[in-house]
Amino acid sequence: MKLSQLRILIAVAERGNFSEAALHLEMSQSAVSHAIAALENLLGVVLFVRGRHGARLTPVCEEVLGHAREIVNRADAIAQAAADARGLKRGQVRVAAFRSAATHLLPTVITRFHQQHPGITVNLSEHEDYPHVEQSLREGQADLGFTFMPVSEEFEVWRVFQDEFIALLPATFQPVGQHLTWAELVQHPLIMPPKGYIMMRPVYDHAKAQGYSLKADYEVETDATIVSLVAQGLGAAILPRLAAEPIPAGVKTYSLPIPLERRVGVVTIAQSLLSPAVYAFLDVLKTQ
Repeated sequence: MKLSQLRILIAVAERGNFSEAALHLEMSQSAVSHAIAALENLLGVVLFVRGRHGARLTPVCEEVLGHAREIVNRADAIAQAAADARGLKRGQVRVAAFRSAATHLLPTVITRFHQQHPGITVNLSEHEDYPHVEQSLREGQADLGFTFMPVSEEFEVWRVFQDEFIALLPATFQPVGQHLTWAELVQHPLIMPPKGYIMMRPVYDHAKAQGYSLKADYEVETDATIVSLVAQGLGAAILPRLAAEPIPAGVKTYSLPIPLERRVGVVTIAQSLLSPAVYAFLDVLKTQ
């Protein structure tokens, strides 16, 4: 049974005439007659009684007609839903992000996106670290994710911004010179994220390359708690600036003795088929 046959059935039933149905459908009358004959042969029943005055519905056709209309209406609804998605009227974007990006970057982006595309929902999942973001993409749980560059070839990446690692010290601290030194930094108790956090490995490697082995006196999982402890004068910390924000008045910030940055990118699975909604979200990100 073909959808086109059901459309022809409805047209003939509504107009009561094969020739008028053919005109409406912009088909030849023989094509309409052939389609109805083929449908009758498939179903094994007579749908119309043909005569000089047109085509009259048989009792079984009246019953079939209701089902035909429902099928055609549902098919049209499917086509309309797809058209709406292509036109960015409806849809969903699933975003996976590490915590600081989810907290400080994405609210502004999502607000701008919603203003442009109010019918598209954004599902945001927050992860402790970027490997979990990448795994979420691999498992098909997200359309795009925020991670750090460089990335493996399995991903397509767009750079979003660069995030500097900064030193945070209590308001009472005064550097000897114009720039903070490693010696000044490590003389304070260090309040750091757990060493197992992958995002902090570049910091430890960076300090080690300059002759300093960092040792955390306090390991704290939450960025906001680290900043609060520094504000209380309990020690110093090193965090990405994005993770440290908002920085309270009781905390001073400095670039590391030799600056260190991380490049943040948004990634999708390479060569994956992305919806127009995802591309629209990427466009907003690129203009951020």
